[in-house]
Amino acid sequence: MKLLCNLSIVFCLLVVAKTIQAQNAIPVSGGNASGTGGEASYTIGQVVYITNTGTNDSEVQGVQQPYEISIMTAIERAKGIYLICSAYPNPTINSLTLKVERDNNRELLYWLYDINGTLIRTQKILSNETHISLESNTPGAYLLKITCGNKIIKTFKIIKN
Repeated sequence: MKLLCNLSIVFCLLVVAKTIQAQNAIPVSGGNASGTGGEASYTIGQVVYITNTGTNDSEVQGVQQPYEISIMTAIERAKGIYLICSAYPNPTINSLTLKVERDNNRELLYWLYDINGTLIRTQKILSNETHISLESNTPGAYLLKITCGNKIIKTFKIIKN
């Protein structure tokens, strides 16, 4: 009788184990986010997702691939120049803000190139915050170079949606 009971338990466990299914993914990154509205866990690395839309908001379930955002610098060519430079939001839709903090009044220029290397626009940086309009540009990747004289200070890869 004990053997029959043990076999029944093993059989039930095998049946239950065969019918239980869970999500299976190999994520690149992830974590937990919490705020006043609740908590959510997320993973990054898969391209499968579903969007559920309600009356007040929408929710994206699944995991997505992130945009590649990289900042390239030319540190060796810019020795002796103190400069903190950032471009945001990236990715952008209509405009980009270039924020520059510098130790002196050197003449800085920005150069905007498309991904093929064609120069689109160049302009002097006159203040700490410069707004660059991208409304007339097509969606894609762009390079934004900051120069001082003939030295490249910083180069940003900008994504326009």
